[in-house]
Formats: sequence, C-alpha cells, structure tokens
Amino acid sequence: MKATLWQLILVAGVFASPALVSAQPHEQEPDSPVEKWSRKTVVLIGAHADDDMLAHGTLAMLQSHANQIYVITLTTGNVGTQDPDLSRTQLAQIRRQEELAALAELGIPGDHYINLGYDDGLLEFEDRKAVVENLVRWIRKLRPDVLLAWDPGRNYQRWHKSDHRAAAYLAADAARAAMWRLLFEGQITQEGLKEYMIPEYLLFNDYDHGDENLWVDISDFVEKKINAGAKYVSQHGPGWKNYKPNLSESELKQMRDGMRSRIQVKDGKPVEGFRYYKGLPDAMGK
Repeated sequence: MKATLWQLILVAGVFASPALVSAQPHEQEPDSPVEKWSRKTVVLIGAHADDDMLAHGTLAMLQSHANQIYVITLTTGNVGTQDPDLSRTQLAQIRRQEELAALAELGIPGDHYINLGYDDGLLEFEDRKAVVENLVRWIRKLRPDVLLAWDPGRNYQRWHKSDHRAAAYLAADAARAAMWRLLFEGQITQEGLKEYMIPEYLLFNDYDHGDENLWVDISDFVEKKINAGAKYVSQHGPGWKNYKPNLSESELKQMRDGMRSRIQVKDGKPVEGFRYYKGLPDAMGK
C-alpha cells in the first residue's frame, strides 16, 4: 500500500523532531556571549521609569563595552505611588528625575532616554495603532541591533500586570511592523526613514519564570545596579508611602539592601536572566 502524503509528513516529522526542537526559539544562543558584545545599538522598551531596573547590570556592562544604549519608556509613571500628597504632575516629574539619575549611575547619557508620555496604568486603553506607529518610528530611527523588552511569551501569552502586559505586545508588534515598508509608509516617504528588522532580542520578566535561556554574569556591575536601583525613591523603600527627595543614611541603606536582596544568583554568580531570541520578529511571541 502506498503511503499517503500525510503519513509521509508524519514519519518525516518524527525522525526530524530533534532537529526541529533544536531550532525552536528557546534553544537559540547569541553568536557571541552578551558579555563580549561591543559597538551594538541596544534599545530597551518599558512601560515605566524603573522597568529597565530588571536589566541594569546588563545595561551597565554593555554601556562600558562601547555599545550605544537607549531607553524608551511608554508612560510618565504619573500614577504609581501610595503617597496621598503627590499629584500626577509632581509624580511624573519625580519619576523622570529618578530615571535620569539611575541611567547616569549606569553611564547612559540623559539624551538617550526617551519618554513617550502616555498615562500610567492606562496603556492598554491607548490608541494601539498610534502607539505602535510611535514605537516603529523610534525603531526605524535608532535601528537597534538588540531590543530589550517585556517578554510577550513563548508558547502562550505571558501574564504581566496591566502596563507591562501592554508594553510586551506593543514592543513585539512594533518590531514586526518596523520591517514592512508599506506599514506606516509615511515615515519612509515623508520622514526619510527606512524599514528595519531587529535581529536580536533579550526579553525579560519581573522574576525567574523558567522561560529564561540566557543568564548574563553581572559580577563586575552589581554595585552599579544597586546604586541605580536606589535612585527610585518614589517606588521602593520608604518613599513609596511618604515620598521625600533626600533619604537618611539608614533609609538609603534599607533601599540598597533591598536592591541587593533581589539580585539573582546562578552557580555562585550574580546574574540577570533573559529569553534570548534571534531572527524574524514574527515568531517572537510564540
């Protein structure tokens, strides 16, 4: 009896399965260790000022190795406080100052910080097309070799709290859209930009989910990570419920100790974990 086409496909799939498995995104590795990256343009897209804290050690290392680092924050962070005396305008100003101070600790220049100005807590309710278009414009301008962003999920939709969930998919959708010349065509015909495909991704979560396939050794940059994280006074430590611009030595120590306690350790080394992905962004969220 002749084998049917579907039987042949099934048999081929069974025998080819090891190769297929090895080709899946979660099995990929960068061509060279992240610790050796140099002269790349790296863009991080986050929802809030302090989302980049999850990668501060990696960003500090990359900055020290002659890479160009840019941080794009989608919201002003104008809602995230439990201090009853802060207004939205005051909080937005504070969070911008904190972010610039944190980036300065990492060696990243202030003019490499871009805030798109959306309202905190409401990112999912913004005009999605307009937000993606805005991000596509920046991707086409900066033309990053690497994108850092919230992980949209590998085989299923990753759950994040509201703005982080939105930021994950907005970044993924913008990465996909940026490569197509006829999407947001006015950026090309009127603004002089060019379509662009981001070749590599470092996708992060707020703690170890088990999806991470790459761990970056940040041993030489732990103090920079702690010092930068301690700048977010309105978000961590005593400033969360009662903001004040200047902390006492004991309060600052409390913040620094809190930052140190959050650092992950693998094989005795301080690390930051990512899901590394390489290739066409159409499969990034799969």
